Amino acid sequence: MPLSRARRARDHRTPVLVALMLAMALIAMDTTIVATAIPQVVGDLGGFSLVGWVFSIYLLAQTMTIPIYGKFADLYGRKPVLVVGSVVFLVGSVLSAFSWNMVALIVFRGLQGLGAGAIGATVQTLAGDLYDIRERGRIQGYLSSVWGISAVVAPTLGGVFAQYASWRWIFLVNVPIGALALTFIVRGVHEHVERQPHRIDWAGATLLFLAAGLGMFGLLEGGTTWAWWSAPSLLIFGAALVVGLAAVAVERRAPEPVMPPWLWTRRLTAGSYLATAMAGLAVIGLSTFLPTWAQAVGGLGPVAAGFVLATMSMSWPVASGLSSRLYLRIGFRDTAVVGALFAIAAGAVFVLMGENAPVWQPVAGSLLMGAGMGLITAPLLVGLQSTVEWGERGVVTGGAMFSRFLGQSLGAAVFGAVTNAVLLARLDAAPASLKGAVPGTVDEVSRALSGHPSAEAAAFMRAALNASTHAVFVALLVFALATLVILLALVPRHFPTLSSGATTERTPTTGSARDN
Repeated sequence: MPLSRARRARDHRTPVLVALMLAMALIAMDTTIVATAIPQVVGDLGGFSLVGWVFSIYLLAQTMTIPIYGKFADLYGRKPVLVVGSVVFLVGSVLSAFSWNMVALIVFRGLQGLGAGAIGATVQTLAGDLYDIRERGRIQGYLSSVWGISAVVAPTLGGVFAQYASWRWIFLVNVPIGALALTFIVRGVHEHVERQPHRIDWAGATLLFLAAGLGMFGLLEGGTTWAWWSAPSLLIFGAALVVGLAAVAVERRAPEPVMPPWLWTRRLTAGSYLATAMAGLAVIGLSTFLPTWAQAVGGLGPVAAGFVLATMSMSWPVASGLSSRLYLRIGFRDTAVVGALFAIAAGAVFVLMGENAPVWQPVAGSLLMGAGMGLITAPLLVGLQSTVEWGERGVVTGGAMFSRFLGQSLGAAVFGAVTNAVLLARLDAAPASLKGAVPGTVDEVSRALSGHPSAEAAAFMRAALNASTHAVFVALLVFALATLVILLALVPRHFPTLSSGATTERTPTTGSARDN
């Protein structure tokens, strides 16, 4: 039976759950808090042309290392990986705060990303260890709520630091949060890991690191620094493919592969990963371009536009927290199917939006999308964790997290290419009477709208932006439909769960939590 309210009140796992939420907050706040203070960072350090790498290097380092940390968590335990990752992240934060130029900041942000990779996957793995199948949905709701709260708090905090103190505090604020998380983790988590010699697959880890890094680099830079079909893009993606094939060959022969081949050959894991990646791909389009539509087309202010998107962050953790009630009745796959239907409904709401759509329409779409994501990601992750023993839970969780981040990176590239192509076509088709009043490049549209264009020019540019974001919403609907097809065609309806309990002989314990 689920824990009673009285038992929850004295649950010895609670301090560790708080630590996991604090650790998750470190990486959840990072991007938005940094983005808010970027003008002040550039004003102090210079290097505006390199500012994109402040974010890209962090995302690269984080995504590339997730599968590697997942394997290390299976070999040596969750606690040392999470502790080391948190320390690396905090060291990177302190060094970032004391950066003396933009290049130094980029290097230290890469160090932060190396720590973030360990935190993201290991937090989810440890949560799967501590809680049984009936509780994991609720715990996913708690962890997802961290992202929702961070989406609101982090930009505000970043703006306050940048305006009233110094941009360097956007990094230093991580120190007390991380220190508190580490205290709870060190004191509260006690693992019983069987100590035995391991043959670490360094060759496979290196090749996976390089393949993922090259692929991510190509996605981040393609369409911006160079054209998609240019020589640099073809060279980078070709190298990623060659290195990736070499990694597959090495992993097949390794006695303890970093990313076991069965993760991608079994329908259960491969289908779940593909659905997770597709869901991540869809949601990044909304996160990136809905604020643009809300401000440039809908006429909302920055705060109101932020609230429209924040509604997704509100419904996501609620749906995640309630997902266990559904997957315990109808199963993990069918719960994710319900989530895909919510995402499809959200896509339909956005596709039907016109230039003069009332504000409730994007709010309703965001709520539906958040509910869909919560019902897709949480059941698939919990379901996968429930099909493996302790010694494989790290790689399974790492694969899921890696798929989600990779999907988001691919989505950013795809949606960016779509909106740029549509917007540029509209600008090129501007009537002769507006040729001097309408910019000729995509990057200048927002700047032109924020100036004082004529009513005719402003209406034309808003219509062009509406067309480009509408194309994004159509693509979002297509990817939501693709998620549904993947779930129905590739993911088995029944997950062969090992047991409903959370513990094995090597599971972390927190005081009397071992008796739960």
